[in-house]
Amino acid sequence: MTDGPNVDAQRAIRANNELWDEWTRIHETSAFYDLDGFKRGGIRLRPYELEEIGPVDGLELLHLQCHFGLDTLSWARLGAKVTGADFSRAAIELARSVAAEIGIDDATFVQSDLYDLPAVLDGQFDLVYTSGGVLGWLPDIERWADVVANFVGPGGRFYITEIHPVAQVFENEGVAPGELRLSYPYWEHPEPLAFPVEGSYADRTAAVATTTEYGWDHGLGEIVTALIRAGLRIETLREYPFVLWPIDFLTETPDGTYRLPPGTPGELPLFFSILATKPLA
Repeated sequence: MTDGPNVDAQRAIRANNELWDEWTRIHETSAFYDLDGFKRGGIRLRPYELEEIGPVDGLELLHLQCHFGLDTLSWARLGAKVTGADFSRAAIELARSVAAEIGIDDATFVQSDLYDLPAVLDGQFDLVYTSGGVLGWLPDIERWADVVANFVGPGGRFYITEIHPVAQVFENEGVAPGELRLSYPYWEHPEPLAFPVEGSYADRTAAVATTTEYGWDHGLGEIVTALIRAGLRIETLREYPFVLWPIDFLTETPDGTYRLPPGTPGELPLFFSILATKPLA
């Protein structure tokens, strides 16, 4: 974490937006995303997501913070009519290009800051979905929940799967597997944390002009309470002992997830999912 001058939320979001535009160009050709492989077919969703959400054929689905749309288009391949939204113009342009190339002509992609999306996108959806490294880019979890609830139609559902806030409190770089060094806040904080940028999570060696990324933390209780206050009903909250990407204090396992190394005393939740619904009345 850097010790640079304090930055307000809007300036931090603008810097992150520029970073994600750069990352999109890196991710388009990265082995991490294997875009060419995706174009040949298949889906990029995790088995537990498919089990918890169930069939989506015929559903209107909104994917918030969709990056360049591989998960969004995976849902389309399963029969959903999809809309993806992201603040990165480069990501949305790439998502539209990929959708056209693979023949999913009715996919819609919208470029917008998440908090501004209700002013840009009309309608409500059967399923609102978001996943994997999304909440840490947002300064205000209650405003996020209001946006989510705005787009869930009566009787509709919201689903998120995300890194667990507990996993976020430990230093995740330059530590040994199993070394849990308490370093970061658990609960929401107004000022963003600042971190030096080293390439991308998909390619640490990539050249990136943006030097700093900014992030915020949100406790699990804050996330759940915000969704309830926004009018959603929590149906399930599940916690998992894995993360879907490399973290230095974890080790890779044969199933491709990252977990505490064997022999680590005790247990930690590292990922979670929430399924919520909006009452009909």
